[in-house]
Amino acid sequence: MVKELGPGLRLTLAFTILTGLLYPAVMTGVSELIFPKQAQGSLVSVNGKVVGSRLIGQSFSKPEYFHPRPSAAGNGYDATASSGTNLGPTSAKLLHGTTKMDDKGKEIVDFDGISLRVVHYCVENDIPYESSRPLDSFKDSQGNLDDVKLIDAFNDPKSPLLFRAKEAIPQDAVTASSSGLDPHISPANAEAQAARVAKARNIAPDQVKTLVPQFTDRADWGFLGEPRVNVLLLNIALDEKFPISK
Repeated sequence: MVKELGPGLRLTLAFTILTGLLYPAVMTGVSELIFPKQAQGSLVSVNGKVVGSRLIGQSFSKPEYFHPRPSAAGNGYDATASSGTNLGPTSAKLLHGTTKMDDKGKEIVDFDGISLRVVHYCVENDIPYESSRPLDSFKDSQGNLDDVKLIDAFNDPKSPLLFRAKEAIPQDAVTASSSGLDPHISPANAEAQAARVAKARNIAPDQVKTLVPQFTDRADWGFLGEPRVNVLLLNIALDEKFPISK
């Protein structure tokens, strides 16, 4: 039996060294030689400090920045938990969101849902809308929209809240990517956000819009994929060209 095990053990050891150590080491070395920036993660630095990667989305929520598409990776934009929601187009959870109770018995948002994202997108970007109930009735004492109340209203079995944007909203503005880490938004999404960004920076919308094409990647090879705007690079350019007065 020992005689038969010997060759198997030697082959296991040989292939472990060959495919587990040597091959990765050679490929890493070749990649760093030919594509050094990509091999290091396509990191982006500002004033010598790494602020992100051009390949991985991250959260931007302030009005003076372009916002990325929603993320279902972990608690959002978690590179260690890349994933989509795996919810189908008829899923009530996907459409209207869900809530849950936290450890203290307080109702909190479990999943925001497309309907809630549409509400926020319309309000943030001054997109006209129709609502079966005034949104003011869903605001808290600080005047902010209460997401829990909105989700409960969307899921009300007797009289659900009906909300509709009067203008077309880009799909990527209210749906997460399959990876949850998409660093891009569509040009239409950027166009819809430009006025908000310009207002927050006290500049003309056209000044913001002139930057967008500079960070728009065209379809690969001219036919693979769609044009897309890199959110991180665009926001960095905004800070450089149109800094906010302190």
